[in-house]
Amino acid sequence: MEYREEDWLAISGIQHFCFCPRQWALIHIEQQWDENRLTAEGELIHSRAHDRSADEKRGDRIYSHGMPVFSSELGVRGVCDIVEFSRCEDGVSITGRDGKWLPVPVEYKHGDGCAKQADELQLCCQAMCLERMFCCEIADGFLYYYEIRRRVRVPLSAELRQSVAQMLSEMHRLYERGYTPQVRHRPGCKSCSLRELCLPKLEKTRAASTYIKSAIAELREDASCENC
Repeated sequence: MEYREEDWLAISGIQHFCFCPRQWALIHIEQQWDENRLTAEGELIHSRAHDRSADEKRGDRIYSHGMPVFSSELGVRGVCDIVEFSRCEDGVSITGRDGKWLPVPVEYKHGDGCAKQADELQLCCQAMCLERMFCCEIADGFLYYYEIRRRVRVPLSAELRQSVAQMLSEMHRLYERGYTPQVRHRPGCKSCSLRELCLPKLEKTRAASTYIKSAIAELREDASCENC
């Protein structure tokens, strides 16, 4: 199965969906967005990583910044912060370059690795797109955490790939329905930039039926008092 290009989802949405499906729907279905300090810091780091003028070659490695990637089979598109091409006999040919090269995605994150699962899923999806674009196999990717200044190798296991496929399937299902999941209070709500748009405190509000019954009871009580 291949998705139509107009139905492709943003790879960055995996991060949002893993954090909170409702947040993902508000951003990618309802097109709502708001900034806070964390999103602004992340945007600054990614803007530097996406600087195409920073492309360079160092020995047996080529560093490509802000490379667009996609997969019609997965139905996604996005931009890799950096794709590191290493000279490799089992690699692929690159236009304008001699030899064979193996692409490996490097994703930059402003945190300290606390959201590692979401980061790994996003990175794996990028690698799966690169594999389809370059007809190769990628065993590992890298996450660079800006706060701790450390690069972490991520094995792209079969289990991780399966998790990506399952999550994308659920995202496409919700996107096709245009459905935004109901409010569910989560520990991360306090740091969410969409907190005021999402209004998580509404989950504590009484159901409409309960409110109506309560209002009727109050009216009856008032009427009884008037007849006393």
